[in-house]
Amino acid sequence: MEYISPENVLKFLDLVHRLKHSSRRGWELCQVNNHEQIASHMYAMGIMTFLLGNDSQLDRFKCLQLALVHDLAECIVGDITPHDNISEEKKHEMEDEAMKELTSYVGSEIGSLIYNLYKEYEAKETPEAKFVKDLDRFDMLFTAAHYESRDQTPKKLQEFFDATEGKFNHPYIKKLVETLEQRRKKEIVSIENSK
Repeated sequence: MEYISPENVLKFLDLVHRLKHSSRRGWELCQVNNHEQIASHMYAMGIMTFLLGNDSQLDRFKCLQLALVHDLAECIVGDITPHDNISEEKKHEMEDEAMKELTSYVGSEIGSLIYNLYKEYEAKETPEAKFVKDLDRFDMLFTAAHYESRDQTPKKLQEFFDATEGKFNHPYIKKLVETLEQRRKKEIVSIENSK
């Protein structure tokens, strides 16, 4: 078993713990009060991997791992949004360098595991990575709908729904999105009628 110095583990944890206090910038830019942190989003995605039944063809544990590492780079580079005017290529380059730095603190065995999971998610070629990307988008929509309902601001976060339209692939996630959109429409009507 590879020895990992406790000092390096603490460096790794110092970086990862930043995610507990780092805002999801999309909500910040839309001036949503009391919005989630990056770690909250990753936690929600992790919980959603349990929605995969035992009869699923997907590896639930792999999906959980992918959900937990997919935004780890943001502990170093921050939550880069399209509003930051950074190209997708540059964003991926920055995040890749951040993941290399982050995983260097936990030794080659654990570091390689985390880095390879991150690369699998980024490539979006495996069924599990595609499913987790759908979870990522769905969690964003679910959270947007929650904020609109909570704050009584119908359609305030419509841009998030527009940006993901037609981008879901997994049949179950598609059904969740459809159900969420139906619920959101009812909420919008209810809010508008109460004014």
